Amino acid sequence: QLIPLFLIIGSGGVGAALYVMRLAMFNPEVCWDKKNNPEPWNKLAPNDQYKVKCEIQTFRKYRLLGNTDF
Repeated sequence: QLIPLFLIIGSGGVGAALYVMRLAMFNPEVCWDKKNNPEPWNKLAPNDQYKVKCEIQTFRKYRLLGNTDF
């Protein structure tokens, strides 16, 4: 009876750990080696997207449609 509960809690814990690992490894604001690379965010181009969801594209769509109620 407790197996589904353990599976759900375990999958939630694994998902949370993977998300934190993704943030720690691929976020340019996190710097692990300050001696060799003190500012890693300066290596990004202006059009690089490093966030999961980019809200600017959503707002551009609303502006193109003429809707300013956002």
